[in-house]
Amino acid sequence: MSIAPLPDARASNWVDRFAPRPLRPWLKLGRFDRPAGVWLLMLPGWQGVALASAMDLKAPDWLLLVKIALGAVVMRAAGCAYNDIVDRDIDAQVARTAGRPIPSGQISVRQAWIFVIALSLIGLAILLTLTFTAILLGLASLALVAAYPFMKRITWWPQIWLGLTFNWGVLLGAAAVDGGIGLQPIVLYLSGVFWTLGYDTIYALQDIEDDALVGVKSSARALGHGVRRGVALFYAACGGFALLAAWWGGLGFPFYVLWAFFVAHLAWQAFRLRTGDSILALDLFRSNRDAGLLLVLALALGALHRG
Repeated sequence: MSIAPLPDARASNWVDRFAPRPLRPWLKLGRFDRPAGVWLLMLPGWQGVALASAMDLKAPDWLLLVKIALGAVVMRAAGCAYNDIVDRDIDAQVARTAGRPIPSGQISVRQAWIFVIALSLIGLAILLTLTFTAILLGLASLALVAAYPFMKRITWWPQIWLGLTFNWGVLLGAAAVDGGIGLQPIVLYLSGVFWTLGYDTIYALQDIEDDALVGVKSSARALGHGVRRGVALFYAACGGFALLAAWWGGLGFPFYVLWAFFVAHLAWQAFRLRTGDSILALDLFRSNRDAGLLLVLALALGALHRG
């Protein structure tokens, strides 16, 4: 039974340092030792709230931000457990994932399903406090989540599907503010899809050799030696669509200042990227928490000095 930190978790993560030993497999099943994914699921929701609020000339509702954060925590954990159930045979053949709780035998498939259902019910309880349109969007997202683990088997671009899934919160967050979805949140959603396509291509570089051996497809494998150029193009599209959403929404000058920092951060990632350096790839992937927070702040401050 693996008790050491998993390869893509920090050695100093709180689960391995402080959590009671019997709870560690469950916390690792939900990726609580690797919080980057929570941020990357939560931040699009916050971005949707910030955009819709700025267009209404108001600050984001802090209670709504908290609800989205809690929902991201439980649904990311449920989604990761579901993903591990589906991928258990593949994970057992990949060095980075072989020590995960299901392929290593620490948690059974039946136990993992109970974990998924319990967390999904908590997520549903949070969702039901939002607007009707947001509830419908939350339920619709389950189709994206259910299909995602199979994408790496049928397409070279599963990162696009992950982008469609992870950034659904943009639409949900905007609908939770206004009760509907305008064109601006849809454009921001497209920005997020390209953002995820970029950062998850970087993430996929960690497994590129093992993926080739077991037949798993990814954008990193599809791009080959053109990964760096591809990530740069994806990030350029991300920045462009974010700019278009803000301009179309009539956001004020502060947005454009912070948007420039956001784009500079993405450009820095693409510039530093090196194929064959899995440690650097993981660090660059994790840095997208800061990039996403920059965009949230830019959108929120876009309510100032409008017109």
